[in-house]
Amino acid sequence: QVQLVESGGGLVQPGGSLRLSCAASTSISEFAIMAWYRQAPGKQREWVARVTNMDYKTYADSAKGRFTIFRDVSQNTLYLQMTNLRPEDTAVYICAGIAAVNSWGQGTQVTVSS
Repeated sequence: QVQLVESGGGLVQPGGSLRLSCAASTSISEFAIMAWYRQAPGKQREWVARVTNMDYKTYADSAKGRFTIFRDVSQNTLYLQMTNLRPEDTAVYICAGIAAVNSWGQGTQVTVSS
């Protein structure tokens, strides 16, 4: 079973930046799509951004202009660069790999607060 391990979360002030990482135990080229989701307390999981294996990227409206998703195939790692963070971005951020069998990480906590 493929393992996805997120890291890079933490506490940041509004307007700050964070870079999240998602390390895969297999080649990420095997995933047709990799994506970031987030789940805030008491809310449903929501999609944030995704990138295809052809490097086509799409973003949720809440992420456009502030977040960038990218892959490093040589490192088998997916990233989410987040800038201009807002308190409403506070959530557990979870990466996912979409293939014949989907894979999910455990998540990393991002807290945006002054």
